[in-house]
Amino acid sequence: MAGSLQSAGGGGRRGRRRGRRRGALSEINVTPLVDVMLVLLIIFMISAPLLTAGVPIELPKTDASAVNDQAQPISVSIQKDGQIYLGDAPVALADLPDRVTAAGGLAGGGAAGPGVKPIYVRADGAAPYAVVAQVMAKLSTSGFTSIDLITDTSAPQATDRKTPQAPTPNAPVGMGGG
Repeated sequence: MAGSLQSAGGGGRRGRRRGRRRGALSEINVTPLVDVMLVLLIIFMISAPLLTAGVPIELPKTDASAVNDQAQPISVSIQKDGQIYLGDAPVALADLPDRVTAAGGLAGGGAAGPGVKPIYVRADGAAPYAVVAQVMAKLSTSGFTSIDLITDTSAPQATDRKTPQAPTPNAPVGMGGG
């Protein structure tokens, strides 16, 4: 009988050793937490610049570099339906040169000085080309010399071209002001 007790005790020790090896780990894996935080950081970095535009338009993609300018520009925006805005206010094409001059642009072909504001034309990528050309031609023939066309220099996304068009093409987009 003594022999059977010793063999039973020896078998129990082996079982305990195996149990210790298979025990739960007490360390916390922080890799999923870091992954989620990095994704949130990227989302906020991408969405923050999008909150600063006044008139909602989709700029066309180009490889041109950004222009560094210290004077506050005069912003002329063209929505995809062809509506023209000076700042946040709608304006007719015929009234555009007078309104730009009143906003601080220099007309008449004078030399650009420190008080002259550059004119930035921001046109939606889906805006009619004729309207964009007419705006730029109207400003140019009125004597404005510092006219820049603003584009989006970020990498184009694959989903941009697959997005379906709105069911009603003349529906107002973002007309809330602000």
